[in-house]
Amino acid sequence: MPGEYPVGFGVAELLADADRSGGWLLTVGGVAQSYVDLDDPAHLEFDYVRRMGDVVDALAGGPLDVVHLGGAGCTLPRFVGATRPGSRQLVFDLDGPLIDLVRAQLALDRVPGLEVRIADGRAGLATRGDASADLVIADVFKQISMPSGIATAEFVRDVARVLRTGGTYLLNVTDGPGLLFSRSVAATIADVFEHVVMLIDPGVLGGELHYGNIVFAASHAGLPVETIAHRVASAAVPAQCVTGEELKAFCGTVNPLTDENPMIPPEPPPSAW
Repeated sequence: MPGEYPVGFGVAELLADADRSGGWLLTVGGVAQSYVDLDDPAHLEFDYVRRMGDVVDALAGGPLDVVHLGGAGCTLPRFVGATRPGSRQLVFDLDGPLIDLVRAQLALDRVPGLEVRIADGRAGLATRGDASADLVIADVFKQISMPSGIATAEFVRDVARVLRTGGTYLLNVTDGPGLLFSRSVAATIADVFEHVVMLIDPGVLGGELHYGNIVFAASHAGLPVETIAHRVASAAVPAQCVTGEELKAFCGTVNPLTDENPMIPPEPPPSAW
């Protein structure tokens, strides 16, 4: 099972975790894409994925109908399947050979209620019915780059269309010095959704760290902010929960992104790979 495999967007590598018997790291082009624990699918190794899991855990209990944009090793679908029995999940991922690899080597078919379709994430979302999902999760990267079309107001409005009343949108982005991309993304989401929170490493927010993942959660009906803030603050690598007036101040005077005026996300420095 360990080794290199050609996939749609480069060469994937599977690396066994010597410290966890069921743990596997999946990289493409030398860039980490997913960490999967076959023995414990509720284990979330990457800090930003743990923050997304904290949001899911904070939502009202019971099964969820989830649309995932971006799959790779399908870490979060495995997490939802393990922690929310009875959930129905649909993943859109454009890299068919990568999904075939994950299916063959990382037991993707064991995830209950999961369907994976080979399609562009934004195009896939456009096929979903109105008010058909409780949760939309966008974690879309082609190796190191997030498609700019996932950050625009037109896309966010389509997310809002697909979500049911009370549904939640989760988005992972990466950003560098000045956080201009994150500010623009925050302003775009806040232009569509009434309630938005940003989960960010304090070092990234303060500029001490020059690159990192930023997670956004949004809803029309409100979010369990106190619960989310407590969970992310007490994690092994704590995050800050930014919302309300503090988030407005973070956005400043930046304008929402649109399909006509998008922003290309910054690529990480080689040291961040």
